Amino acid sequence: MVGLRERAAEGLQVGDSFKISRTFTDDDVVNFAGISRDYNPVHFDARFAKARNFPAPVCHGLLAAGMVTEIGGQIGWLATVMNFRFKGPVYVGETITCNWVITDIDQKGRAKASVTITKQDGATVIEAEIGGVVPGDAERKVLSQMLSEGDPTNGLTNRQ
Repeated sequence: MVGLRERAAEGLQVGDSFKISRTFTDDDVVNFAGISRDYNPVHFDARFAKARNFPAPVCHGLLAAGMVTEIGGQIGWLATVMNFRFKGPVYVGETITCNWVITDIDQKGRAKASVTITKQDGATVIEAEIGGVVPGDAERKVLSQMLSEGDPTNGLTNRQ
């Protein structure tokens, strides 16, 4: 199976699809709050979450939506627009899956993608339309060189 970065080095096409899954932890929520400065009590206090009709504190919506940038970063997509619709909560410990499909690429490499993030039971929690620019010939050549060198700048590869 070809990885995301390898697929980008080959040249992205309309219809290409990418899928990743992730389970967020309490540490992820705390770290995201530290970066975003979003300390809304709905993310940290069970009483406040219950007052908002959630059974437990919820993950930040943009933390979950950040899965879009994981895929985008792996394929060298330069984002120009992201339109999110938050459809339901994500809780710590739940595994969610991000499905990304390239729906259009014009002659200048400007592209569109449709994204759906779902829970294990199939419930959609986020829908998105993403616009950006796919890697052109020069960038694909560099990606191929990076891959041949073991992809040393890829934090995802280096974490494994």
